[in-house]
Amino acid sequence: MTALVIAEHDNASIRPATLNTVTAASQCGGEVHVLVAGLNAGAAAQAASQIAGVAKVIHVDGAHFEHGLAENMAAQVIALAGSYSHILFPATASGKNIAPRVAALLDVGQISDITKVDAVDTFERPIYAGNAIAIVQSLDATKVITVRTTGFDAAAASGGSAAVEIVTGVADSGKSTFVGSEIAKSDRPELTAAKIIVSGGRALGSAEKFNEVMTPLADKLGAALGASRAAVDAGYAPNDWQVGQTGKIVAPQLYIAAGISGAIQHLAGMKDSKVIVAINKDAEAPIFSVADYGLEADLFTAVPELVAAL
Repeated sequence: MTALVIAEHDNASIRPATLNTVTAASQCGGEVHVLVAGLNAGAAAQAASQIAGVAKVIHVDGAHFEHGLAENMAAQVIALAGSYSHILFPATASGKNIAPRVAALLDVGQISDITKVDAVDTFERPIYAGNAIAIVQSLDATKVITVRTTGFDAAAASGGSAAVEIVTGVADSGKSTFVGSEIAKSDRPELTAAKIIVSGGRALGSAEKFNEVMTPLADKLGAALGASRAAVDAGYAPNDWQVGQTGKIVAPQLYIAAGISGAIQHLAGMKDSKVIVAINKDAEAPIFSVADYGLEADLFTAVPELVAAL
């Protein structure tokens, strides 16, 4: 019984979500192999070989793998699938794009967004915005799984010594081509990988106030900035800052929520944070039900005072 993890990388280094997925794979029993498919991605393959718990890295190189196009990636995974009992992807935009194609081509049911491995064929996943946990058992010969990375600790990025096997990749499917990308530049940590997140809600009232009040706190803490869906919909913050069921799922060491009421949709995206601090003048706000520390106060007073104290 062997598990295959589909690595996410930038052709030079391994993205953090892969480390959590390796941990999930290691709990499925047997060896863990990692597929690194890219262009001139030898450095990424070498980095994957250093991950603790990885027995083998399969390195596939080709121009049509450079940008991780789902059609080509799925075809490559299918070419290798016969050797594996479990195929795992991080539950990221990329993983959610490739995994359903692999499951369909294998004619198996996909097991999505798992947060726990109970047995080699039994997994737990949240449903109803995290208000219930479904226990899913699969009788399929090959389990195609996406992993909610916040549910598993990251495997150590060093200490392993896996062999790297170079494999000839499948041909370009010709079904899609990469045209271009516009990537936002930021000195802040990536939201899903940040250890500290400072999030603001609709109570901030405007984009100007959001920037004026929340940015100094994030700067002081070296934190990533997040926002509730209400704040994003109102135009106070960009879409890629949204935390929640329809945004990003995060689990930092510290999550500070200012002016966020705590709708179910938002709680689903951050309630696994290690320490949650809520600042809200409404004592009945649902955010206080999950907060480790709650401050019933006006955020326009409390946040600047917090910044001054830091």
